[in-house]
Amino acid sequence: MYFKLLSVFTCLAACHCLIGKDETNENHCGLLKQWLESTSVSVETGKKGFHREVITTVELSPDVLSGVRVLLVYRWPRGVYVDPYQLASLRDQSDWQILLDSAIDLEIPAHKTSGFVTYVYPTPDDPTPRLIKVTIPIHGRYHEPSSVGKTFTSVDIQPPELLLRTEKCMQLSNLQPHTVVDAPCTADNSSTCPWVRIQHQQEHGPMSLQFPVGDGSLVILVCGGTLLITMICCVALSKYMWKYKII
Repeated sequence: MYFKLLSVFTCLAACHCLIGKDETNENHCGLLKQWLESTSVSVETGKKGFHREVITTVELSPDVLSGVRVLLVYRWPRGVYVDPYQLASLRDQSDWQILLDSAIDLEIPAHKTSGFVTYVYPTPDDPTPRLIKVTIPIHGRYHEPSSVGKTFTSVDIQPPELLLRTEKCMQLSNLQPHTVVDAPCTADNSSTCPWVRIQHQQEHGPMSLQFPVGDGSLVILVCGGTLLITMICCVALSKYMWKYKII
């Protein structure tokens, strides 16, 4: 008899805990959906020339939920690159971590490479603040000489996608119009996790950066002039070495 009563009480307690947990998750999902609507992202560029900065500001809801992580996904065009060595040197000075989806070749010109993706994790170990600011140094690649006499070319930088993740809301599919995507959980890239992608970020258009390019019509003239100067210098150097018996 006592054993039966104990079993009944145990089942009731377990059911009560599960119901309470479900209600907590449902409440957290509701708050998260409201919170997503008041989140905004702004992007601007700094510096000039081939060495620029992309400055991203994320403004979260005044009532920041605990346990929410932020991820910024940048899809860079082939006309720019980030320097992994520079990013490594800035690691101790910044409050964000970055993950590259592929190796970066610093020397390849723009027309011989392709775009790449970076995952930026702000404040990985601290509670999520209301205002997040990330400054990423980027560099322009050398472009193929223009055949129509253009002196500058445009490179469009798309604003980053804002992704959020929380372990307290398990019903991410109910957060329409926002969608759920898989992305690396951390900058270590050890596994992937479901993230909520904020849809209203698509309202922001790309930023256009101008980089100088060479004049393709001058290729023959420049190559010919370079070859002529090289030959003249070789002849002059040979005469000097012959005159002074330099071996």
